[in-house]
Amino acid sequence: MLKMKPLRDKVVVQRMEEEEKKVGGIIIPDTAKEKPMQGKVIAVGPGALDKNGKRIPPDVKKGDRVLFGKYTGSEVTIDGDEYVIMDCSDIYAILE
Repeated sequence: MLKMKPLRDKVVVQRMEEEEKKVGGIIIPDTAKEKPMQGKVIAVGPGALDKNGKRIPPDVKKGDRVLFGKYTGSEVTIDGDEYVIMDCSDIYAILE
């Protein structure tokens, strides 16, 4: 279990691996594959503060499957697991 509490409007996401597709029998090596742009929300900060000091709650919650930008956030490795820490605004959609 991840023991991390994001601050403000930060969100911790674990990338979801997409199914490997073989085209014409060619297997693409891991180093050449695109990073998945889908993930599962692992932790969410309490939200940003507006100019009046009022808390703005985040649009996502722990457990949501989300779609985000290819080069979004900062990648970190904790206890051997890889995560992406990003702003809540970097998440494009919640997948249902």
